[in-house]
Amino acid sequence: MIDTRLALMEAISFRRTVNARYNGGIITLAPHLMFERHGDLFVSALNLSKAWRSPEERRLGQFKLAGLEVTELLEDVFDPLPTFEPAPPRADDTLLLAL
Repeated sequence: MIDTRLALMEAISFRRTVNARYNGGIITLAPHLMFERHGDLFVSALNLSKAWRSPEERRLGQFKLAGLEVTELLEDVFDPLPTFEPAPPRADDTLLLAL
């Protein structure tokens, strides 16, 4: 059994992708940062499973760790989004780890 929090921290630290179960499906994520909001952990990640219309449209989504289960830490590495800023999404969020 993979500990989701630890797997995501490793993925962020080494820029590795993960397969995760979210809302009943398996998605591939490129996690960029982890933050805390009102006592809950979240990860901001690019959903690589989503069909984006163009590379410019790609953006980070926010995933609550309570609803996310990492099923596999992959060997694939990723480049951060060009627009990525290592800051939490909201001023009152607490940044825990970023690329």
